[in-house]
Amino acid sequence: MAIGRSSSSAAKAAVKKALGEMGFNSSGGAINWFPGHMAAATRAICDRLKVSDLVIEVRDSRIPLSSVNADLQPHLSKKRRVIALNKKDLANPNVMHKWTHYFDSRNRDCLPINAHSKSSVKKLLDLVEVKLKEVISREPTLLVMVVGVPNVGKSALINSINRIASSRFPVQEKIKRATVGPLPGVTQDIAGFKIAHHPSIYVLDTPGVLVPSIPDIETGLKLALAGSVKDSVVGEERIAQYLLAVLNTRGTPLHWKHSNNRRMEGIRYEPEEKHDYNLKDLRPKKKPPNVSDVLYIEDMVTEVQQALYFSLSEFDGDVENENDLECLIEQQFEALQKALRIPHKASEARIMVSKKFLTLFRTGKLGPFILHHEQFLGSAGVHLYLDLFSV
Repeated sequence: MAIGRSSSSAAKAAVKKALGEMGFNSSGGAINWFPGHMAAATRAICDRLKVSDLVIEVRDSRIPLSSVNADLQPHLSKKRRVIALNKKDLANPNVMHKWTHYFDSRNRDCLPINAHSKSSVKKLLDLVEVKLKEVISREPTLLVMVVGVPNVGKSALINSINRIASSRFPVQEKIKRATVGPLPGVTQDIAGFKIAHHPSIYVLDTPGVLVPSIPDIETGLKLALAGSVKDSVVGEERIAQYLLAVLNTRGTPLHWKHSNNRRMEGIRYEPEEKHDYNLKDLRPKKKPPNVSDVLYIEDMVTEVQQALYFSLSEFDGDVENENDLECLIEQQFEALQKALRIPHKASEARIMVSKKFLTLFRTGKLGPFILHHEQFLGSAGVHLYLDLFSV
């Protein structure tokens, strides 16, 4: 088995070859998912930006550059802005600090956050207050807009801000709550939430909007893997293939041999944070008696990691060879079917494997991830070769 770390172009070529055209159109592999409400929302956001005093741009910590709406950037660059890298609990902390340094070096205020954590959101609000300090003294009403692509956690952040504000300020009217859901595109209009008096501060939650077409295949796949594009647009199986290709070309499963698995150590772990993707989807219809859901899932994670470790360590091909990588991924689908305990005769076995495998990734059960390579940092010179679950 050969795993290269010196040639990202070779790895990218292998990924693209193994996944074929991924079902994208023939004009360059663009992903087109731009529902009607997104066009109207984009126009409304641009109008509101003109009167906003500050923008909180929410991005996914796992894809800090891919989770950007390029069409909005010219408008955002003219405003006071704080970049909130949400879902930091799902991102590799060993790499996250390099990204904050990257943004700091470009004079952009950036803060990794967990929208479900009160202390994390308080730090964000403190930074917002610092940024608004010069305006507060002369403006009776201030407007803060929250923007971002679908499913980066904007509405969850809004709700956390409201909970904090309700205890901090004597808000008179009843506070609305933003709708939160696991699928992109839940918020479809712009709603205002008053969070403070003297001065009056309003926070605007906005729908997640993408550009009309995502021409770069790899950017589109990262967005799909993180859940910012509906699975049905790309297909769960193709997204799972992409994830396997990424893991294999970076040698990530080989690190799992030495990882401190909670189940193996006998630790009874209950996750404290809530995530968009429901772990209930992993529960079997018939579960072994006297086994809790948590331990059942931890056992499943162990088996999935072992399956991918053995399949990669015993592979005698070259993962940077397109055909070899494709063969490996096929073998791993069979191994995952056993690890995930999906009946061999199931008519939709591959789609079931894909859905459960993606749920494990999206809920952080496979470890903390950051999906960008060092190429995204350019002259910063920081090598982020998809340093997943580093040991």
